[in-house]
Amino acid sequence: MTRLNVLLLLAVMASAMVLVHSQYESRRLFMALEAANKDAHRLEVEHDRLHVERRAQATPLRVEQIARQQLQMRTASPAITQYVSLSGKAPEPLPAPVAAPSREAHP
Repeated sequence: MTRLNVLLLLAVMASAMVLVHSQYESRRLFMALEAANKDAHRLEVEHDRLHVERRAQATPLRVEQIARQQLQMRTASPAITQYVSLSGKAPEPLPAPVAAPSREAHP
């Protein structure tokens, strides 16, 4: 009878140790999950901020301004356009350009 009691006591102790270990692991994993969720939220906010900043940087007016100021670009006109042909003969004149649609800001 004493052997049975000792064996049962050891089984209860082992079971208690496994329970404590599983609760510890559960809490540790929960904390890791919360940290990962916090990082994911931070990255999502950063992504949204960068997306808004990219849209602000790519406005047509800003691109045109940078092209003129930093890249020294200018609007193409027939006076500064050079036509190249593949054959040895002179290129045929192009038809008159059609007026471009107005650039109105769309919401």
